[in-house]
Amino acid sequence: MNASARFRPNGRHLALVGPTASGKSSLALALACSRDDIEIVTVDSMQVYRGMDIGTAKPSAAQQAEVVHHLLDVCDPDDDYTVARFQRECLAVLADIEGRGKRAVLVGGTGLYLQAITDDLEIPARFPDVRAELETEPDTAVLFARLEGLDRLATSRMEPTNRRRVVRALEVTLGSGRPFSSFGPGLEDYPVAPFPIVGLAMERDLLDERISERYEQQMADGFLGEVKALLARPSGLGRTARQALGYTELLDHIEHGLPLNTALETAIQRTRRFARRQQRWFGRDPRIAWLATDGTVSENL
Repeated sequence: MNASARFRPNGRHLALVGPTASGKSSLALALACSRDDIEIVTVDSMQVYRGMDIGTAKPSAAQQAEVVHHLLDVCDPDDDYTVARFQRECLAVLADIEGRGKRAVLVGGTGLYLQAITDDLEIPARFPDVRAELETEPDTAVLFARLEGLDRLATSRMEPTNRRRVVRALEVTLGSGRPFSSFGPGLEDYPVAPFPIVGLAMERDLLDERISERYEQQMADGFLGEVKALLARPSGLGRTARQALGYTELLDHIEHGLPLNTALETAIQRTRRFARRQQRWFGRDPRIAWLATDGTVSENL
């Protein structure tokens, strides 16, 4: 029995989703500050890592002191944090919040993590021998083509260059004998959610501008120094953390001599493409109530 079969969150919570840089965290914080019974649960696959603060736009220490936040800084950047671990830990957090008579605002842009909670996803097992064999192939494009021949639906949901996701999907497909996309109730079945889901909708040009401005501010805040400090750790950065947007490109600058301006422009373009994928992912979900925003805090919730 998986964790979600033992506990299902109640309807008093709220999920706040949308593309990166659309103002989700600010709105969640404002909502939590307006009430005394709300705690924030972060649904972000990179904010779980300690030391990855500036580049993930993690809530500041002051913001975390103002409102209780959960699932930030739960592992080291050399760990491989998984959907299964998030599902287990998030459900435990929600059970604790409910047990204290509080409510949660789940906020973030990692759609699969949220669906692991709302849709009671069945998380596939790991097959280390299969994975080890796959990792001997250095060309991610070859692995992507192999996966495409086995599970076209899975490949339609990922970037061909996202090696971590491609290898994981192939690992599960080959190890279990089932397509990776078949696990859970189905990512496009959309069962009744246990609590309301609100999405932030922002005009594309404005979102693009905000992504650029955020990178500019992050660099001014010391993003490059943060990446250098992470690299200086004895265990460095793990495979998953290295794939975080912004970090990947700055690592190319530090380790391979990519000009800094080129690295930043690449990060901006990749983040904009990522935002489009987030919009498509959430846009398919009929359960989401959309709220138009220009990035300023709204009181419509």
